[in-house]
Amino acid sequence: MATDSVDDAHSRPAGTSDATVAALGKLSEALEVVEEARGHLYAFHRRCGTADLTLGEAVDALRDAGHDELADRVETDLVGRNVLAGRWSFQVVEEYDDDYYDRFREHERAAREELMGGRRHVFEAEMKEDRRTAGRPGHAATPEDSARG
Repeated sequence: MATDSVDDAHSRPAGTSDATVAALGKLSEALEVVEEARGHLYAFHRRCGTADLTLGEAVDALRDAGHDELADRVETDLVGRNVLAGRWSFQVVEEYDDDYYDRFREHERAAREELMGGRRHVFEAEMKEDRRTAGRPGHAATPEDSARG
């Protein structure tokens, strides 16, 4: 029988209720969704920049093909255009990061500090402990336990 279990960094502090662990698990899950949304926002930023640079190449190609008037219209209206009122995509990313994202992370961190002594992913660690088969290859509680194999 294996004696490995959840490591101290992911174990529930003494006296912490199931409801508290579940609530902080939901808060952590919500932060993960915000992190994913942030990744999509950065992808949006990259795609917008690539689109604008490619559009510039299209304008050059239109000119090279003898379509100066059309190239001028596209360049004047679209090249370098804001993606939102007054903003390029980098400004959208900055505003998201500085307002919503930073604030969300701070609330999640403060809740963990207050209720879990700063421990992260306690809900998930307990789920892992419940679902794994102790002593089986590929089911170790920690990387150290896996190395002891």
